[in-house]
Amino acid sequence: MFQAQARQIPPQTITIGNMAHPSAITAAITAAITTATNPSAGALSGSLFALVLVEVAEQIHLEHLRKLLGAGPARREPTFKHPAPEYVRFERPPVVEDVDPVELLTGEKFQCRVKYYENGVACVELELPFHCDWDGLLKLTSRWVGSAILEKRAEEVLRTRLTWARKALVDPYDVNLSEEYYIIHLNSGPNGQSNPFTASAMLAAHGREIAQMVRGESALLSEAEYAEALQGGMSYYPNDLLVAGWVAALVYDSAEGAAPAIQLLEYANTQLLEFRHYDDVLTRVLERVYKAVGPKRGFFSRWRLARQARELNALRLDVTELTERADNSIKFLSDMFYARAYRMAAAKVGVPDYRNLVERKLRIAAELYEHMVNEYHQARSFALEMAVVIILVIELVKLLWK
Repeated sequence: MFQAQARQIPPQTITIGNMAHPSAITAAITAAITTATNPSAGALSGSLFALVLVEVAEQIHLEHLRKLLGAGPARREPTFKHPAPEYVRFERPPVVEDVDPVELLTGEKFQCRVKYYENGVACVELELPFHCDWDGLLKLTSRWVGSAILEKRAEEVLRTRLTWARKALVDPYDVNLSEEYYIIHLNSGPNGQSNPFTASAMLAAHGREIAQMVRGESALLSEAEYAEALQGGMSYYPNDLLVAGWVAALVYDSAEGAAPAIQLLEYANTQLLEFRHYDDVLTRVLERVYKAVGPKRGFFSRWRLARQARELNALRLDVTELTERADNSIKFLSDMFYARAYRMAAAKVGVPDYRNLVERKLRIAAELYEHMVNEYHQARSFALEMAVVIILVIELVKLLWK
């Protein structure tokens, strides 16, 4: 992910008349070193990424979609920069489609691409390059993080692209859940130069601005919130940095080094969206089940419990299968940097919280299924017993009548 680079400091000589003054030479050398190591010196360069993720279908047939879009064969992704074993990969990498840039009325032009994931999530990725100082970057993120304009334009792009991709969608959804996430990518040095300043120097000088950016805030944060925002910062080399928040993240690295980190942040948000969808489905199903097994029901309503129990169990198994598929879509089986980075990012955006909700509702669904089956069996046993009693009474009446 992150890799250090080196830059030679050009020699500087300050002359007074025709001679170089020794104190001036010393000052020049000090200024050159300061410029190379001080994160406040020089303008920043990088890109602001706006990710708009939408749950469009239960599944997307990626191979069929590749043929529809004329996309090339799948490559191993993510393309990790740090040492990583071969099994760390997407089982089925997303299909990536480059589309026309999105130009706003205010003049900004965002590079645009759409990614389609097998789990039914489509992600519109908007990229805006920038060259500014820290104040300008803070204003830039305050303007675009959470922007309704970007979300609307991204949904327009996706709506257009899905007209081409619809044949590859399995069970498209009528109501689409969505998530937005923002990534600030800083190149490895001022103006993209090759001698980067260290992550510790950046945090010491501009930690508050970074905390505001990953929180999506334009106002200063409290001391506690500032400390909490930077608590999730991670570095592999001295001059790289990843700070993730629930709405945005900052990645400080070269373009090549930042690419896998951006992919992992995007993937964490696809999982969040997927678990949100499962949570919504289970919530609606459990509401119907609670009404079916509630106290205000007649004897014959128990006969309908068998069918409702079968439907509930089928849904429970479907959701369980889909959650296992989500776990298997990318594998981290050792304590590598990327595994830790993914767990940190997933925790920040809320994946474990929604996963726990889904697992708890699956347990409730299993308990309700057993309860409904028992209720049905009790009703059937009671009906059979009543039938036997009625037959015995009829036989007894016949005997007495004779």
